[in-house]
Amino acid sequence: MKPLDRIIAAAKAAPQRIVLAEGEDPRIVEAALRASRDGIARVILVGSAGIIGQRLREAGATTEEIRIEDPAASPLAPRLAAAFHRLRQSKGVDAQAAAEALRSPLTFAAMMVREGEADGTVGGAVATTADTVRAALQCIGRAPGAALVSSFFLMMLCQPYHVKKGAFLFADCGLVIDPNAAELADIARVSARSYEALAGVPAKVAMLSFSTVGSASHERVSKVVEATRLARAADPQLSIDGELQFDSAFVEAVSAAKAPNSPLHGAATVFIFPNLDSSNIGYKIAQRIGGATAIGPILQGLARPANDLSRGCSAEDAYHMIAVTTLQAADARQPTVAAPCDGQRQA
Repeated sequence: MKPLDRIIAAAKAAPQRIVLAEGEDPRIVEAALRASRDGIARVILVGSAGIIGQRLREAGATTEEIRIEDPAASPLAPRLAAAFHRLRQSKGVDAQAAAEALRSPLTFAAMMVREGEADGTVGGAVATTADTVRAALQCIGRAPGAALVSSFFLMMLCQPYHVKKGAFLFADCGLVIDPNAAELADIARVSARSYEALAGVPAKVAMLSFSTVGSASHERVSKVVEATRLARAADPQLSIDGELQFDSAFVEAVSAAKAPNSPLHGAATVFIFPNLDSSNIGYKIAQRIGGATAIGPILQGLARPANDLSRGCSAEDAYHMIAVTTLQAADARQPTVAAPCDGQRQA
């Protein structure tokens, strides 16, 4: 079974309530209808009831098929606003400002998740990544014990021209600009858990660098070496190695030549980049030149799932993200809602 097919099948087995913050966008309406009809999620669209209703009718659907929550008229609004006020009053947000904030679809959707009205949320088809992530951080917050919130892309190599096929994870491609060794170790460990939850197989983690097992000496290499040590110490069962160049982590023959003692043997499935420059460039090269399907950025380290779409996304991209968010929400390891986190360094 192809990786995407597996994700969709797993979502169908445990559909969750997924709230889409940009319910007025035609791409989101199309994805919502498909997800609802395929049974991968119980979808909620946030936005103007009139506009969403018109979009649904244009798509040949009725308003009975999809739940709509209009922030300007929803009976949930007073309760969500009161909860947001309690959450943010230490930051100077009074009751009136809280009520105004809840008119934002991103904030409304994130508070629905926090207050148990939905199991996960997806935004970013219209809003920027910064706004989408800010709403998630302020309203949902980090998971208990999570050092930081990071992101990853699922990279699907499923085409006939791909020599090696399967699902791979690249992190962090969207949030943490220049992680230190401890942060990089945390990204590695959380990414491994994310990969296993979505792919259904054990993760093999490569800590990437421009050096392979001592072939170069530099403080940036030392950071990756230390991050590998910290991750391994925190989770001795984790299959991880570094520092490795990408070819040493991905190609068995290169691994045998450059890193013969690596436990990964060129079969890594999770690739942890040393900074946002390399990771963002790397995933775009794999997508645009290599023809990989890139799903993300998917957020990790939050108390409940909240994911981001590219503003250039298609309806199919949104559909896949709904499926991924459903799996995250259904994951038994997903912890409870935590306090908001405003102090994290992020892009």
